[in-house]
Amino acid sequence: MSDFRSNMDEWKVILLGEMLLLGVLGKAIQNAPDKEWLQSLINEDVFSESPLESKDQDIVTGLFHLQAWSQENCEGISDERFIALQADYTRLFVGTGKTIIPSWESVYFNDERMLFQEQTIQVRQWYRRFGLESEKLNREPDDHIGLELSFLSYLASLGLQALDENDHVRFEETLEAQRQFISEHPLKWVPRWCTLVKESAETDFYRGLAFLTHGALLSIAEQLQIAMPKVASL
Repeated sequence: MSDFRSNMDEWKVILLGEMLLLGVLGKAIQNAPDKEWLQSLINEDVFSESPLESKDQDIVTGLFHLQAWSQENCEGISDERFIALQADYTRLFVGTGKTIIPSWESVYFNDERMLFQEQTIQVRQWYRRFGLESEKLNREPDDHIGLELSFLSYLASLGLQALDENDHVRFEETLEAQRQFISEHPLKWVPRWCTLVKESAETDFYRGLAFLTHGALLSIAEQLQIAMPKVASL
């Protein structure tokens, strides 16, 4: 048993930050741009600081790009800038033929770059273990980066709930689930995804998301005392 029971207030701050940040990142990456939702992020000054208490350089850089994007659109996202955002999303993650940057884990672990592979099933089992199921089950692979980040956000919310209910056993269980899932899945491929997006994005928004996602994962790995696994190449 760890000594986490002695610093529950600290863990509440950590898990709340993780839940909020990964929730936003998961939604922003998984879905095509939604002008109304993006404008709400600007209006609420979401990217003024990270909810994770970390000085990781990728978090700092990610916030720099996202703050620049927010400032550029503080009077409202113009049609021209929104079209540019849509174009960047489509070019990076959808493509007109071959996708430039695949956003599914299994693609990074087989030479044929195929979807719905072993990793997809493993991730699906993780979701089902906690009573979750992808809305696009069997139509879109469960191992999309947005879904994996959202799942980590959900695990953080369960940890917070356990702390609020003073359930130390369940808190430890959710923390261990987080540790296992992030080690077995996101940490093995998302850093590569982030590098590709950093290099290829044409907007501050998606470049910033890539930096912030990488920094968030590194920060969580540090908090959970996880050694970085070998990262997939593509």
